Order: sequence, then C-alpha cells, then structure tokens
Amino acid sequence: MKKIIAALAVLLVVVGGFFAITSGSKKSDSSSSSSSKISMKELNIQFVPSSQADTILAKAKPLEKLLSKQLGIPVHVSISTDYNTVIEAMGSKKVDMGFLPPDGYVAANKQYGAKVILQSTRLGMKDDNTGANTDKLVNNYKSMILVKADSPIKSIKDLKGKKIAVQGATSSAGYIYPAVELYKKGVNVVKDDTLVQVKGHDQGVMSVLNGDTDAAFVFDDARNIVKKDQPNVFKDTRVLYYTKGIPNDTITLRKGISDSDSKAIKKAMIAVSKTSQGAEVFKDVYSWTGVTDAKDSNFNDVRDYAKVMDKIK
Repeated sequence: MKKIIAALAVLLVVVGGFFAITSGSKKSDSSSSSSSKISMKELNIQFVPSSQADTILAKAKPLEKLLSKQLGIPVHVSISTDYNTVIEAMGSKKVDMGFLPPDGYVAANKQYGAKVILQSTRLGMKDDNTGANTDKLVNNYKSMILVKADSPIKSIKDLKGKKIAVQGATSSAGYIYPAVELYKKGVNVVKDDTLVQVKGHDQGVMSVLNGDTDAAFVFDDARNIVKKDQPNVFKDTRVLYYTKGIPNDTITLRKGISDSDSKAIKKAMIAVSKTSQGAEVFKDVYSWTGVTDAKDSNFNDVRDYAKVMDKIK
C-alpha cells in the first residue's frame, strides 16, 4: 500500500509538471503573438510636417513606444523639414520608414526603390464650406485652392499674376495637383504667378487669412487645423476650386529592408492603428482614421500628373 501511494504521488507530480509546462508554453505563445519578429536592430521613422513641426513631433512621439512594443526593438520618431528631406534620408538609409504623401512616395520609389506598405483611410469631406466630414471612409482626398471670402478672385483665370502659397515641390495637394489642373485650364502658375513656399498647410491657410498671399494650395480641408485659434476661418475664406481625388498618404519603407521585416512592420503598424492610442496618433497628426493595404499601381495617376508638372517647369 505504501509503494502504491508513493507511486501515485510521483505520478501526480509528473502530470502536474507537464500541465504547468504546457500552460506556460501557451502563455508564452500568447504573449509573443502580440509582437512581430524582426531582424532589424532599430527602426527610424520620419514624418513630414502638415502643420507646425514642433506640434507634429509631440503628437507623433507616442508611436515610438506603441510600435516598439509590437516589434521588440527601439523605435525613433523624428520630423523632417519637408518631403524631400525624408526621401533623401531614406535613400541614404538614415530613415527606414517615411510617412510620405503620394507624390513623395512616387519620387522615393523612382529615385531610391522605396516600397509602399500601407495607405491611410480618412472620412470624406463635405463640399459645403464647413470643413465637416461625411460618414464614408475614402482612400483619396482633394486639394483645394483657398482665397479670402471677399477676394476679387472669382475664377481660375483671375489667379494670373497673383501670389500663391504652396508647399514643397513634391507635395501633391500643396503644389502638383492644383498646378497641373490649372495648367490644363490655361493658367501656368510657375510662369504667371509668384509662388511662396510655406511649411505646413496651416501656414498656407494663415497666409491667406493674414493677406500675405492671394490664394493657397492646401488639402481639403486644412482650415480645420487652425479653426481652434481662428474660429472665423470658414467665414473669412472660401474655396475657389477643388482638384480631382488624390491617393491617400502612404507608409513607405526604404529599399533594402527584407521581405520578412517588411511584413513584420506592416503587421505591427496595422496592430497599432487598431489601438485607441495608435488611432489617436494617426488622427492628431494627419487626420487619418486608419490604414489599409496599398500597392504601387495605386499611384499611376500621380505619376501622370508628375509628367505634366515636368512640362510646366
């Protein structure tokens, strides 16, 4: 009887140990499933300023911890001075991932072989001069030409000889799309107008409000960025023109990042976008509602506009 009891006791210890190991293994697998395996030692991310750079940096910084938790490596977020700076930094491998506008992506892809992994989604915008959203998610947005409400500029033709606030040369909404569409309608802004480059679409809006420029090329509706400080911005300005739809902004990786790491980063970014903190970052920085799959062919229209822009220049 003593031998039987002793044998049962040993059996219980062995079985208990087996279940403990199995349970621990499951817990380990469960915890590791929230992180994506990656071979890179660190990930350097750069944003482009759609509004004041210091404000954007503060809003984007939480992404460091959120993404680091997913990937298990240090993540560093910085803000560039303009789109071209990000492209060059990706070309020299100083930046691994860039939040690029569509034309910025096309340039980075052409010059340095950068690859798009995700595009943003946004709520559509109403065209009633209120800056209000629709309830429909869209994968494109428009550029608009903004003027003062009491401006004598009533048509596109009236823009000839005027001073226009624009973004950098690779900005789709802040330069290329409106410039190309005006060119097709008989107004060559490069030849006929004075272009004033400003940093951030909020600065484009402010330049019109302050009377520093006659018009501004900005995304629809950039006035929402400044309405907290300028509550009359919608009353004091009006939209002269809307462009055709522009593919939404991208999350782009530099050339040289392995397919497995690219997949891990993409998976991690999607996971972050579904968290409340991640969703807040995307909303605060660029008014994104989330991210979706992207492919290079989505940007063929952007390439066509770029070709026309080369002719204008």
